[in-house]
Amino acid sequence: MAAREQERRRALTGVLYALAAFGTWGLVAPIHFKLIAAVPPLEVLAQRIMWATLFVLAIIMARGRLRELTGALAARQVVRALCVSALLVGVNWLVYIWAISTDQVVQASLGYFINPLVNVALGILFLRERLRPLQLVACAIAGVGVLVLTVAAGQLPWIALSLGITFGFYGLIRKKVKVEPLVGFCVESLLLFPASLAYLLYLAATGATVFLKGDYLLDLLLILTAVTTSAPLIWFAAAAQRLRLSTVGLMQYLAPSCLLALGVLLYGEPFTGVHAVAFACIWTALALYSADALRAARAA
Repeated sequence: MAAREQERRRALTGVLYALAAFGTWGLVAPIHFKLIAAVPPLEVLAQRIMWATLFVLAIIMARGRLRELTGALAARQVVRALCVSALLVGVNWLVYIWAISTDQVVQASLGYFINPLVNVALGILFLRERLRPLQLVACAIAGVGVLVLTVAAGQLPWIALSLGITFGFYGLIRKKVKVEPLVGFCVESLLLFPASLAYLLYLAATGATVFLKGDYLLDLLLILTAVTTSAPLIWFAAAAQRLRLSTVGLMQYLAPSCLLALGVLLYGEPFTGVHAVAFACIWTALALYSADALRAARAA
């Protein structure tokens, strides 16, 4: 009985961590980046990387895990792989920041709805995973949704595809690299830190920086990008340790759902009939895929 109660509390804690992570990604982060939309996206990215690096380093030092970090940095194969994942997450962050600042929150949300299905495709291509018939149907329906948006707009929804694909490949690399999530994120941040610092010093030298120009609220919001970048990743890792992957996978859709609601209800972005058809396809695909995954998990 005591073990069952302990497991129940562990699962409840995992749910709370997952809600905190996906709530930050879906609500807090977009509002945060919307408040600093006047800052050029590349400077926001550089500030985000710099402060996130300092923040996560402080956490690692406070937890006494510097030896793990130095061990990861000494492993050449790990560092090479994390160089690629760092570039991927850097591009993902830049596209996301640009989308938020240019009033394209709805398309950004589509990118993160697409991401789980991109993961499926990458699993087939690189991990030799096989899909069951219902999963194949789900992927086909999702493809129809993206095709509808493409035909209606006359061009590819590149923001959504960029976000979904870069984060998909990022997840693939992090799955294959044997490094603890917090330590891996710190290594990635350290790899991106020199270029970010050099760019910020260049902006300061040319007088083009927005930081420390008298707007103290803006300065604080830039510094706090460390929290909205690092905290949800840490919470997500904590949730993944406590919950079934199928549970985490289902809760993952909270973030893009909140992002979509923000774009339409708070920021007044258009949501046309074409959007409705495309999102209906994506949601149907996700529902089918999730139902099949849950059925398989219960059978196992």
